[in-house]
Amino acid sequence: MGQRCDRCGHRLGEFAKTGTCPACRSSTASLTTPPTRLTPAVWMWSDPGAVAAFASRDLPTILRAYRAINGLSQQDLAQLLDYDKSYIAMIETGKRSFDGVRARRHLAHRLGLPYHLLGVTDPDDADFAALVQFGDSVVRLADIARQAGRAVDAVNELWPLVARLEARAAEGRLDPHTLRLLAHGRLSLGVSLGTVLPEERLTGAAVWTGKALLIARHLEDPAFLGHALRMHGNELRKADRLPAAIARLEHAAAITTTPEDRGTAVALLARAAGEARHEHRFTEAISECHRVLDQVSYQDGMLLNPFSLREIHARGLVCLNRPVDALNVLSRPAATAPAAPQWQVIEHVTHGETLAAMGDHNGATDTLTAAIHAAESRRLPHQLQRVVRAADNHSLHTVADDGRSALSRLRSMLALTT
Repeated sequence: MGQRCDRCGHRLGEFAKTGTCPACRSSTASLTTPPTRLTPAVWMWSDPGAVAAFASRDLPTILRAYRAINGLSQQDLAQLLDYDKSYIAMIETGKRSFDGVRARRHLAHRLGLPYHLLGVTDPDDADFAALVQFGDSVVRLADIARQAGRAVDAVNELWPLVARLEARAAEGRLDPHTLRLLAHGRLSLGVSLGTVLPEERLTGAAVWTGKALLIARHLEDPAFLGHALRMHGNELRKADRLPAAIARLEHAAAITTTPEDRGTAVALLARAAGEARHEHRFTEAISECHRVLDQVSYQDGMLLNPFSLREIHARGLVCLNRPVDALNVLSRPAATAPAAPQWQVIEHVTHGETLAAMGDHNGATDTLTAAIHAAESRRLPHQLQRVVRAADNHSLHTVADDGRSALSRLRSMLALTT
């Protein structure tokens, strides 16, 4: 447990079997390119409506769901699979069976689906032990990418790992180590999806963090349980499940043992309480966050730092219809820079909302327009949706139209491509 990587000095994870960190050896290159598109299967699986189709293991049902979710015609799907349209139509109507291991593997490969969904084994199944060995480094590297503003890359790195682990779990073939890896992978994937999915699909992100929490409750690891509760609570908040979010975050705050973890839980609780318009709970949480910041030396975490806390405080005040107080908070210089690039975008949106609520339409237009450009660049669709809502609420029609156009472009980048 004390061994460290020869290159980066990072502590090697419990799944690593060599003296060099696998992330340094092989994974970094795939995350150095700019973020592009989500893996098609991830985009599809984030839709809760797909769950029943996949659970059926019925090929016609799966193909129809795949086309509906990705907006494909039978001709589009036929081209993707190198088949005739009439053949796809016969499969979907049950007039033609689709048997044979080779054919089903071809379909799974082309559609980016886990092989077990189509009743076949992965041809690379013999490499599963190596995948587990590298697994913790994949998760760690994906978390670094997400925090650096490259959440699309993080999702695409995590998806193959999580899909393979899910297939093993469905077969009942996970040992304690791989079960723990699955929990970490589910949680990281859910949080990454929660960064790049639009609001109508954020429930899918909460599903993944919730599945991680199911495992975390049985791992006898209080620190990871607290982390899972925090992340799941935050994804529930983003999916507008505020009572459930507050319950998870209060539980997380209650079981944490370090000031940093408690401060993070309470910061997320402040955000949820503000959005739920629970003014007393919001005020208590913000006050506690400031007390924790005064007590700890580590102030550059994603949430427990002055920049993020300033935005959380201001947004809660806007939700509570106190824009003057929110503007006063935002006017105070933060003692630190944003912990991640997306936080600068988030604060831009909050500042624009505040100015609009104050009646400063010129200032709101400038600020929200800047937020649109930054949110599109960073692939943050639900921040664009916040901009559109704020602009619509305050009759900033040009800003709202610009936000919708940017959102449309971003949706096309996250959609399926052939």
